[in-house]
Amino acid sequence: MQWTDRIRQTKILLVVAAVVIAVASLVASNLLTRDLYEEEHKKMEVWAEAMRTLNAGDDNGGMNLVLKVIQDNTTIPIVVVDEKGEVQLSRNVEEQPDTQLSVTAMRWKNAGHSIRILYDDDNPKEFIDVCYDDSLMLKRLAVYPYVQLGVVLLFVVVAIFALLTSKRAEQNKVWVGLSKETAHQLGTPISSLMAWSEVLREQYPGDTLLDEMDKDVRRLQLIADRFSKIGSLPEPVPSNMNELLTRVADYMSRRVSNKVRIEKLLPPEPIIAPLNASLFEWVIENLCKNAVDAMEGQGRITLFLGEEMGTLVVEVSDTGKGIRKKDLKSVFKPGFTTKQRGWGLGLSLAKRIVEEYHHGRIYVKNTELGRGTTFRIELKR
Repeated sequence: MQWTDRIRQTKILLVVAAVVIAVASLVASNLLTRDLYEEEHKKMEVWAEAMRTLNAGDDNGGMNLVLKVIQDNTTIPIVVVDEKGEVQLSRNVEEQPDTQLSVTAMRWKNAGHSIRILYDDDNPKEFIDVCYDDSLMLKRLAVYPYVQLGVVLLFVVVAIFALLTSKRAEQNKVWVGLSKETAHQLGTPISSLMAWSEVLREQYPGDTLLDEMDKDVRRLQLIADRFSKIGSLPEPVPSNMNELLTRVADYMSRRVSNKVRIEKLLPPEPIIAPLNASLFEWVIENLCKNAVDAMEGQGRITLFLGEEMGTLVVEVSDTGKGIRKKDLKSVFKPGFTTKQRGWGLGLSLAKRIVEEYHHGRIYVKNTELGRGTTFRIELKR
């Protein structure tokens, strides 16, 4: 719980920090961009005034200063056109035909980036328009906040992913350690029970209860073997799926009330698939036990086996109370349970066995409150 709270707090802090950084960056960059834009506009006014002075030729002594002002503009793209739209001058623009320059100037003019200079204040029909665009530096600065925002968001995503991965790795270690320790602890009493079973069989060779005892001991041995394989990659071997589902159905039938009916829908021909039979039986058993709990000890469980376009399909259906829609995303998460007692690890373990050990897929095919649920397992042949 403490680890979960720490993860949640860390993610919240990361998101808040990212938002603060992004907002501060956008505000600062927008202010700076606005200041630069105003400064460039003032420069263009000075440049236009220099052009007017040069065209008027009314101060021969200041021509050198005017020319210097014009030549000092090395960043702002400019196209000067006359009243007919013909290009008179251009600076800081890539070389291109005058017709293209005229189109560019018109686009800038329509955007409000132009200053008109009259040759004669009394004749407004003769003029030139100084059309300009934002400098390359200003354009880059306008884009920079969004690039920075993307970097911040990427950092947050990577940080959260790293935290979740760390949490998942720690959970996996707990899983593996708990499973192997359980298998180890079961080993000694199972060996002792097997030995005592042999002693009792020698003393009471005709006692039929010993056969039932042997079945339970073998069951314990199977459970210990399953736990010992968690955390490793067991080698899959060709297994008869028809027999596997039959074994599960027979096992569950002996351990549920006569009010629960278990039906099998199996193909007439055996289906052979490479898998670890012991672990896969565990998956089907978990699904059946959950179905019994969902039906509250009364109803029907259906085990279906088939093939669809080269994919092996196993479905476990029940007539239980169904799953609420808001819980569908959580059913396979460790700790999720609708029972008052239980750890909520069965479906999480089933998902791990199917996806990590058998490279398959398990999901809720359909569910309806008060009608039942169908879990579907798909394995590539």
